[in-house]
Amino acid sequence: MPSFLSSLRRKSKAAIRTDEKHGNGLSKKKSSATLNSSAIASTSTPATPASSTSGDMIAIQSNDFENGAPPLPTPRPQRPAVNPTKRYSLNGMPSTSSTPQFSGNPSSLLAPRVLSVSEGSWVHQQVLLIFGQVGESVHRPLDGTVTINHHHGHFPSTAWPVSDCYFKALVHLQPGWNRIRIDFSSPKVSTRSTSIPAHTSFLNINYLPLTTAPPLQLAIILGSDSPATYDVMPDRMQREGNGLDMAVKKFRTAAYLWQAFTGEQMYRNGFGRRCFRFEDSWEPGTLSYQDWGTGQCRTQAKIHIIRSSKTVAEIRDLEVAQQGSEAKKKDGLFDIARDAVKSYFQMREGQKQYVSCLFLDAHWDPTVQTIRGHAALGGDMGDIGLAIFGSHLLHSYPSSLEEVWQAFQDCTRTDTAFVANDCNDSGSNWEAANIGIGAHLHETGHLFGCPHQESGVMLRDYVTLNRTFTCRESYSTRTKSPGQRLVLNEDECRWHRLDVLRFRFHPCFGIPIDTRVGDSSVQVWTVDSGQGGVIATSKLGIPWIELYTEGDGLCRHWKEWPEIDNQYPRQVTLVDSELRALLPKDKRNSRLKIIVYSAGDGKHVVEDFNLLANQKLARVRLPGGRWGYRGSKLGYSQMEGSEPQELILESAHIQTKLLVNITVYHGAFVDGLEFNYEDGTNQIFGKRSGKSTEFTLDTRRGELLFGFSLRASLWIDGLQIITSLGRKSEWYGNAHGGSGHTLIPPRGYTIGGLSGSCAQWLDGFSLIITR
Repeated sequence: MPSFLSSLRRKSKAAIRTDEKHGNGLSKKKSSATLNSSAIASTSTPATPASSTSGDMIAIQSNDFENGAPPLPTPRPQRPAVNPTKRYSLNGMPSTSSTPQFSGNPSSLLAPRVLSVSEGSWVHQQVLLIFGQVGESVHRPLDGTVTINHHHGHFPSTAWPVSDCYFKALVHLQPGWNRIRIDFSSPKVSTRSTSIPAHTSFLNINYLPLTTAPPLQLAIILGSDSPATYDVMPDRMQREGNGLDMAVKKFRTAAYLWQAFTGEQMYRNGFGRRCFRFEDSWEPGTLSYQDWGTGQCRTQAKIHIIRSSKTVAEIRDLEVAQQGSEAKKKDGLFDIARDAVKSYFQMREGQKQYVSCLFLDAHWDPTVQTIRGHAALGGDMGDIGLAIFGSHLLHSYPSSLEEVWQAFQDCTRTDTAFVANDCNDSGSNWEAANIGIGAHLHETGHLFGCPHQESGVMLRDYVTLNRTFTCRESYSTRTKSPGQRLVLNEDECRWHRLDVLRFRFHPCFGIPIDTRVGDSSVQVWTVDSGQGGVIATSKLGIPWIELYTEGDGLCRHWKEWPEIDNQYPRQVTLVDSELRALLPKDKRNSRLKIIVYSAGDGKHVVEDFNLLANQKLARVRLPGGRWGYRGSKLGYSQMEGSEPQELILESAHIQTKLLVNITVYHGAFVDGLEFNYEDGTNQIFGKRSGKSTEFTLDTRRGELLFGFSLRASLWIDGLQIITSLGRKSEWYGNAHGGSGHTLIPPRGYTIGGLSGSCAQWLDGFSLIITR
């Protein structure tokens, strides 16, 4: 035997003797289990029936102590210390040529199997949700505990319940390679008396933190004179308090649940484990309550504490009706949050932030049955993405990962003498956690640009958010039912498919392989019937379109295109009959609105697709008999004195006409374009006013006009010329005004002319294309 192995064996035996010397024997473990069981019996008085009995939990806990495995955390708020076995001795180390290996017990049929994450997967979030199975539930339903032993013990072990052979758990990851050990124990299953549990498996995960995507900031907003407390039941007040420190722990844990849920949903929808990230900071860790007493510092999501200029009284006066009272200034709290956030982050033009805020001074007023200082709102306003929510349900949130499953099975009734029963859907603690965490996630979805949907989080399906993190559901006061004994993936809350598609292309969800540089705009073109009627183009590709029939407030029908080699089609054909075939029969003759989305988070709205596809309205007769077609117009053509203009380029229908240069008239905006030909003639679109700048084409190399890049809003702010050789002119007018667009004819077409309108300057612009 090599000498170094002998020394390791001697050291291991010494460690065992040291443990015995300090009294960590079985007798003390049994005594500790008895104490914990007594504590449970004295503190747990469920007000409503639950689907899982506390007796089962106690039995499992006592048996786990006897077998040397970590105990199952007791019901809230008691937090027993996890006492795992030695997690990473020689047998648990990474593989090397000189190190013997132990990769679980392949002979055990009860070694936990992770079903949701494949071995060696890459993820981009610090807390990963996993779903797995122990044994075969069909033949022998089994309850017990799985213990997550984290990589090299860098994070405390956590225990999670097994229900009818299934389990869900949250795994804390370190940047880089992670080797996670998962142990199973049950009072119904015998175990061997060794240092390595009999039913063990390993999972290898690579965690790559992302730093190039903008983070989702988390902020708690306080009134200028706020005592920094939140609503809480008296018994919980005694156990855990209701100060700012606890509020930070609960809000941070809830945010990681948002992230774990969303990352899993992205994976199930085929977009990998991409997700939004948080701004991190190095500070005393709160994600495990086992760190609270030691002050162990960790990298974790930063919670910004923002003092508003408004007092608590001013904030609470701007309540939104939740329980029947009339609202007073619905957007007041949103404006307060926006002003506070902009001031705190010292935001400048072009420095966009995405911030989800919690108003800590929200307060349930039982005298008028209203939640004061609370509003559930969210949205993307261009310069900032913002979501706000109140703290009236914060008392029910888990404050650490160990408490997550307990929080979602806590049946303690809501006492409206002290705390709110929001919308009468949070009659117990676990339902209050659903509403608080889920509804705030709903508003954060609005922050990311999601509208309301026909199902999912953006409807109100977050009332079942608990099912994402537990395999067993407790009694529900909302439905007056005992809940589901076994909750699997198909029973869970989810993001709607259209929400997931938005996330796929949102800047906050970006990963290194994404190609999002360039113009994200979308253009639509009416073409001849042989080409399908309408063509949509985008430089970054078109992943999907949404269809709305007359009277639709929500999108119920859409069409997707596949991603091939990390690229979506840059040009798609939209055929009226094919789109209407996606609709119900009674809606196929309705007015059809479509929204075309680009892979760069851009979109184009067509209010009446039938009108766009009507060739008689869109086509223009060119000299010589050919047809041209007007593309989608930029600018609103609503300036005072605005008049329509249309120009057919002579070089498009006269072969002897050679366009040699273009003179652009501009100032703060674009006034006009003059097309100059080799024979000395010219054509003007718009006005000759302001500064004139000439752009010359290299006709000796056959250079032709290919398209335009524009900055447009109510009018045409700026313009850039694009040639067939890939050359671009300088920007004329305002290169930073409005939004960016690229007008290049679809394949098989060239520029035949321009159409639009002009007042003091150009306020409408579109291409006329021809084959």
